[in-house]
Amino acid sequence: MKALLIDDHALFRAGLESLLERRGIEIVASVGSGEDAIRLVRKTTPDVILLDLRMPEISGLDVLKTLSDQKPGIPVVMLTTSSEEQDLAAALRKGARGYLMKDMEPDELVIALRDIVAGNTIVAPALTGVLADLVKNGNRQQRKETEQPFTELTPREREILGHLAEGQSNKVIARHLDISDGTVKLHVKAILRKLGVHSRVEAAVMAVEHGIRRVPQNPT
Repeated sequence: MKALLIDDHALFRAGLESLLERRGIEIVASVGSGEDAIRLVRKTTPDVILLDLRMPEISGLDVLKTLSDQKPGIPVVMLTTSSEEQDLAAALRKGARGYLMKDMEPDELVIALRDIVAGNTIVAPALTGVLADLVKNGNRQQRKETEQPFTELTPREREILGHLAEGQSNKVIARHLDISDGTVKLHVKAILRKLGVHSRVEAAVMAVEHGIRRVPQNPT
């Protein structure tokens, strides 16, 4: 097996290189920057690429995306200290074939690399719980980002957004809520700002996509 190592910490890189070579893995190159790795991968044909997540200048995830696009047949493995769910999710989404921890036992690391080269996707055993939660519930960070704009709306703004989702004009909304057109206009401006959109149509589409509807009032 031939491997390309990418890590900005020279001491760790040297230690890993020695560790892998003692276990029969040939190191075709060992570099400390994403730019060097991207240039090298055009000239070399490793069986596997080991990539650090936290990299200066170009992040490990950006390097991963570039390598996956340029050489889709070569598996890229993130070798990191991060056990964060969002990092695992982002790496797998960008094409990583493995997500391994730097504190793994050397023999476990080698076994995982051989499995990855054989065509499997491997996540460090310590992260199986995180992966299971990710598969079951989706990315917690993405869910938070999706829900966050709506949580910032006041009850009145949320109510008006429900009217916008039905395509109602400011005048119609004002009549429904017994407030002035000007007040509705101010609320709509606040809604657009909080949702990060530029038009009431975009806000209405977001509301429909997320199931926000006007609650009909009981007739008196």
